[in-house]
Amino acid sequence: MTVLAIDQGTSGTKALVVDPADGVLAVAEVPVTPEYLPGGGVEQDPGQLLDSVLEAGRRAAAEAGRPLRAVALANQGETVLAWDRATGTPLSPAVVWQDSRSQPLCDERAHARDWVAARTGLVLDPYFSAPKMTWLRENVTREGVVTTTDTWLVHRLTGEFVTDAATAGRSLLLDLDKVDWDPELADLFALDPAGFPRIVACDEVVGTTTAFGAELPVAGLVVDQQAALFGEGCLTAGTAKCTYGTGAFLLAHTGSTAVRSAAGLSSSVAWQARGATGYCVDGQVYTAASAVRWLTDLGLIGSAAELDAVAASDAGGVVCVPSFAGLAAPWWRSEATATFAGLTLASRREHLVLAVLQGVAAQIAEVVSLAAADLGSPLTRLRVDGGLTRSRTLMQAQADLAQVPVDVYPSPHATALGAAGLARLALEPSLRVEDAVPAWTPGRTYEPVWSRDRASEFLTRWRAAAASALESVRD
Repeated sequence: MTVLAIDQGTSGTKALVVDPADGVLAVAEVPVTPEYLPGGGVEQDPGQLLDSVLEAGRRAAAEAGRPLRAVALANQGETVLAWDRATGTPLSPAVVWQDSRSQPLCDERAHARDWVAARTGLVLDPYFSAPKMTWLRENVTREGVVTTTDTWLVHRLTGEFVTDAATAGRSLLLDLDKVDWDPELADLFALDPAGFPRIVACDEVVGTTTAFGAELPVAGLVVDQQAALFGEGCLTAGTAKCTYGTGAFLLAHTGSTAVRSAAGLSSSVAWQARGATGYCVDGQVYTAASAVRWLTDLGLIGSAAELDAVAASDAGGVVCVPSFAGLAAPWWRSEATATFAGLTLASRREHLVLAVLQGVAAQIAEVVSLAAADLGSPLTRLRVDGGLTRSRTLMQAQADLAQVPVDVYPSPHATALGAAGLARLALEPSLRVEDAVPAWTPGRTYEPVWSRDRASEFLTRWRAAAASALESVRD
């Protein structure tokens, strides 16, 4: 069954035509450009997002040159906009998941923090959708509806008004156990639940579209990180993956149990399929490839392709906390800024480059440890995907600091392939969940070469640098 799978991300939209028998038949990518604003704002042009979906999808469909059976869509998750439901016209910019301008709104609701965590599985933080929705209502427009970008894109493609269960689970508006909108949460954020979209399963046909040629069913709606979790075959409790994109995102499957993290991670719906709900815990690093872009903008490297050539074999005592857009799990401090410690007159660009990569790996290593605590047993392996997995330096640092083998997914398309697998489930009722995505072997595996003591010593220094950075923000 040939599926057009579209992955609409923060820095670009990727479209694949994929068939289980023949693999990936065509790929098209169209960049999109977030605008980083003073005061923690990050916005995108909704028209550019839609145009990128249409252009990438049409180019991939034309290149494949064969009939399609369905269209699948993975989305950014927590990026929101206001729009006119009657016309589909955007009424605001898209406020990106990285945007922290709604921090004061979260502070005003701090009294409800524990209740919100128990009800939603999430942390009361600007990263999630509802605070940004409220910010739009208070600062931009009271008109139309305010939703995540997937709802708007699907409406423009099909006319339907829906979101999938996994995306809804990232909103701070979903009762995690009931997998339904919660009117008390809506009231907390001064939002009208009458304007919320219908929640659908990830293996549900939600409508049809002619945007890419012949009329096709649209199915396989899912938030991007959960799509990658599915695509990499993390289908059972204790399996985990990390995606290295604009940010880095680690998700660990918890089975049919919605674990409430005791360690500062978030818990959400992994996907709904075949009438069952799977859950996961996750932790985020807000800047990964975006930190590498910062290195590039400063001229320290020419591009991400130069990371391994430039990075030193030893950072010379330099430690980086690369919180350029704040610190996420488990600190949840959106106002945190990036820091370098241990700089001397002997420090060179190669030390700074390695320190940034080690800083990203250290944050993920922290999340690996916390996920293990929530699961009740250590992770035995970590599956990884995303553009930065091409950096041998970063991947070896990840294996060393997390003290687990790191298996690199052999395709750069885990998110789109996961969405395609969920679309297959929608159109093939007899297909088992475990057969919806192909088995795979790692393109490369990185084993830890640092001793456990050396990793522990480094992480102790890194935590001290993070604590110092947070203290400076408080001051």
